Amino acid sequence: MAKKTVSQLDVNNKRVLVRVDFNVPINEQGQITDDRRIVAALPTIKSIIDRGGKAILMSHLGRPKGGPEAKYSLKPTAVRLAELLKKPVKTSDDCIGASTAAMVNAMAAGEILVLENTRFHKGEEKNDPALAAELAKLGDLYVNDAFGTAHRQHASTFGVPAALGAGKRAIGFLIEKELKFLGHALDHPVRPFVAILGGAKVSDKIAVIENLLSKADTVLIGGAMAYTFFLAQGKNIGKSLCEKDKVGLAAELLAKAGGKLVLPVDTVVSDQISDTAQTQVVAGNIPADKEGLDIGPATAELYRAKIAGAKTVVWNGPMGVFEKKPFQNGTRVVAEAMASITSHGATTIIGGGDSAAAIEQFHLADKVSHVSTGGGASLEFMEGKGFACLDILDNA
Repeated sequence: MAKKTVSQLDVNNKRVLVRVDFNVPINEQGQITDDRRIVAALPTIKSIIDRGGKAILMSHLGRPKGGPEAKYSLKPTAVRLAELLKKPVKTSDDCIGASTAAMVNAMAAGEILVLENTRFHKGEEKNDPALAAELAKLGDLYVNDAFGTAHRQHASTFGVPAALGAGKRAIGFLIEKELKFLGHALDHPVRPFVAILGGAKVSDKIAVIENLLSKADTVLIGGAMAYTFFLAQGKNIGKSLCEKDKVGLAAELLAKAGGKLVLPVDTVVSDQISDTAQTQVVAGNIPADKEGLDIGPATAELYRAKIAGAKTVVWNGPMGVFEKKPFQNGTRVVAEAMASITSHGATTIIGGGDSAAAIEQFHLADKVSHVSTGGGASLEFMEGKGFACLDILDNA
């Protein structure tokens, strides 16, 4: 998907509307607890202001219920952005309206304005043309650098570039990087290509599994989704999470996979989820009073070996309840194996969400090729879906 990038736009003295993803966690004290998404947007913002553009940043934060809510204000993100850039960042009290327009019109070249949460207007998620038109009036150019929302046709992601028209629309450096890594891995992988899928639900990843079975050489399964596959094989799964209505589908996927789909050979089980839980390792059937909560040590070593032989690895979803110490070994082994092959030239991609949280927890995020900023967006990309919000942007 060769798209025009922000570097190809003449931004000098132009108002540049930038859709960023500043949907970051903020605690009750108003402090940002993870600023990775803000940091990820810095190259695009710097490119605009360093070349004399006026950067007008749009984002959502949280799920406000159809109106302004103080806890979802973007003002803390502007404070953090100013700290990172070491320069002033202004904020508006709304993303549209006369006072916001006046602030935009008063901007000098190289200045930055963070608009208030776009989801304070119900029209944002409905891609309301009136809201999109109001937002579009604030800019001469449009840049989308919010991969985490690129799969959603909202006013700020689709309506605004549609209103501005051709010749004025580009992707930022973050989306360029996401497309480079995820797109290349899926369409032109250096083989062997191993995909690793975990998490709770098979239903969330059916389309991903089907797409990857046609592209990857091996698909490793972990997390609670494995137990739906176990049921399909006729195994007992005790109290483990599963989707009984998806057992037939799991059986079909196993039949279709022809050996490509690799399931755990042992499981860490317990009767409680805590940092002090008593555990045991079982191969085959899980006892009736126990729950599977991580892949077992034999599986972890099997998966380590599969990863060790790969040249391209894409991982989405943890192997177990990695937040609790007794159940983090499987996820840790996968993370360490990916870091190891990265140092030998392999391409390793973490598909956002819980996998990104895990690789951060194990302090290995800088030891892999790419950690995606989009959870749901990464999944949809791995399904092979096109993104209308990117399709509408100008081609290179």
